[in-house]
Amino acid sequence: MDVHRRIVVDGRDRHLLRGVNGSVTPGRVVTLVGPSGAGKSTLLSLCNLLQTPDEGAVFVWGWEVRQWPVRELRRRVGLVMQQPVMLPGTVADNLAAAARLHAEAEPDNRGLLRLVGLPAELLARPAGALSGGEKQRIALLRTLANRPEILLLDEATSALDRESAAVVEELVLRRVRDEGLTVLWVTHDLALARRVGDETWLVVDGRVVEQRPTAAFFDDPQSEWARRLVRGHLAPAEGGEGT
Repeated sequence: MDVHRRIVVDGRDRHLLRGVNGSVTPGRVVTLVGPSGAGKSTLLSLCNLLQTPDEGAVFVWGWEVRQWPVRELRRRVGLVMQQPVMLPGTVADNLAAAARLHAEAEPDNRGLLRLVGLPAELLARPAGALSGGEKQRIALLRTLANRPEILLLDEATSALDRESAAVVEELVLRRVRDEGLTVLWVTHDLALARRVGDETWLVVDGRVVEQRPTAAFFDDPQSEWARRLVRGHLAPAEGGEGT
């Protein structure tokens, strides 16, 4: 990818991303870290056409994202947001949504719930009535049921307790190991980023200011921004214009 993204506020350009350039190796986990508002979520949204770049291009499997049929792109590039939107209907309806859309056999909903430690009794419950943590897990399962090849996670465990978050981490990493799933994972939890990442990108003020193998990023940061982040001196809201 090599992209710019901006919006116009009060007649002025406001840059969300500025010349972001990078590539992701299939079957690897890239963790995206940095201050709130730095552009991490915007970068994810460009990868499955929730937003489009103003300049530059994002390529998925050799095709620029705007060349893909949107339904097929979002089937292969799944996005789980920090505050997931539940579809109308029950939990079972949500888990079966992708299969129904593509006229395929519905998944084993009970088996899916077991993957993230949720009881089968939830299947009949209205999805909109779930807690924040339950919604995050259902949104992840709904996306995984669509068998994506690339998974975009935007603070996808932020509403979970430590035990539930660990279950989700293991589920995602198992898909990476067993199926070659590629993951871009936005997180403010540096311990999580270090645990799960193969490579880490630091996004500040709409720019990727450092991208290195995760162990090297945390053990020997090269940029002043990265050193400040690792030392805990980079404030969550510092330096960012984007979202």
